[in-house]
Amino acid sequence: MPTDFKGTVLITGCSDGGAGSAMAIEFQTRGYHVFATSRRLDTMSRVGSLPNVKLLQLDITKPGEIRAAVEAVRIETGGTLDYLVDCAARNHFMPLMDENIETAKALFDTNVWGQLAMTQAFVPLLKQIKGTVVFITSLSGYLNVPYQASKRSAEIMAETMRLELAPFQVKVLSVVTGALKTNGQSHFDNWKLPEGSLYSPVEDAIRARARGQEGAPRMEASDYAKRVVSEIIRGRMGKFWYGASAGAVKFGNSYLPEWMMDSAVQIKTGLDVLGRGNK
Repeated sequence: MPTDFKGTVLITGCSDGGAGSAMAIEFQTRGYHVFATSRRLDTMSRVGSLPNVKLLQLDITKPGEIRAAVEAVRIETGGTLDYLVDCAARNHFMPLMDENIETAKALFDTNVWGQLAMTQAFVPLLKQIKGTVVFITSLSGYLNVPYQASKRSAEIMAETMRLELAPFQVKVLSVVTGALKTNGQSHFDNWKLPEGSLYSPVEDAIRARARGQEGAPRMEASDYAKRVVSEIIRGRMGKFWYGASAGAVKFGNSYLPEWMMDSAVQIKTGLDVLGRGNK
């Protein structure tokens, strides 16, 4: 690999239109050699033709594919990696009373245990160059949104790793991410509640929120990537809140009473409507 790069970065979850893809483009623009990964190579058309970007097929729940990615990076870099950005995640939306437990377990396999497996596998390369692990988590983990329990778990795990890896001079940063604008068809397009759900009277409101159509502000992924990549490169550690409404939610969780935050979260979910109807 040429030596005129500023550094190397592997980013998981680089499918077109998401935060991973936007960060891959931003790192590449700034002179880094990027390993962009996704479960399928054909989902990374936006970064595939860029110079200094190598595409790797990687499902972070499959140990064999993780080992193959480590070996590919080791061969190309000589055994080092500056940044590992754990961005790959599965999105999911369903009231907990209607949740399929096996589906929820699969969600945690990607959003929690897959992130841990990636970090375990790449720490030997990061240690060689005093690199950084970055966890992309979610603002919704602070808003009692069921599917984001996995992202909050990853954030707690990241804070533990920050302490465990400090003696080896490997930095850890978790980015609490606000809502981003997305492009293309959503896997929530065919979303529906199961028959007999307690929440059937407000299904339309829940469906709109699942699809990101509830009217909440959202940030362009490219704008998000510019700021987050800057923070990563300058060596930020710990926890960083960024994205639409991130500052407001951080303030609310720090200083406002729980009932006030709960009232705000219930707006446009249909839960407030159900509550009034069951008094």
